[in-house]
Amino acid sequence: MESRPATGRDELPARYRALVEQIVESWAIGKPPNPSPAATSNKPSGYFRLTNYLLEYLAEHRIFPAGIHDMPEGRDSLGNLEPSFPVDFDLILKGFVLPDQEHDGL
Repeated sequence: MESRPATGRDELPARYRALVEQIVESWAIGKPPNPSPAATSNKPSGYFRLTNYLLEYLAEHRIFPAGIHDMPEGRDSLGNLEPSFPVDFDLILKGFVLPDQEHDGL
């Protein structure tokens, strides 16, 4: 089987991962850990969905989201539904800059 070369879009999630983790860690401050007995970490409910959403958004658009976005519903490791929740990106992105915009004065 032939492997295809990585495209710029394929490399973006790795490029932005550290920044996204900082953003989501900041968002998580003060939120209680996921109460599910199946939780495999002490992160709040929605932590991993928000991380994946932001990485995918950056890979597709190459800019931060603005305004309020609803995180999709999810399932925990037992298959229990985790509800959708709104995230105000204008609030959680304050003070954060994309690496490729640092030198553009944006």
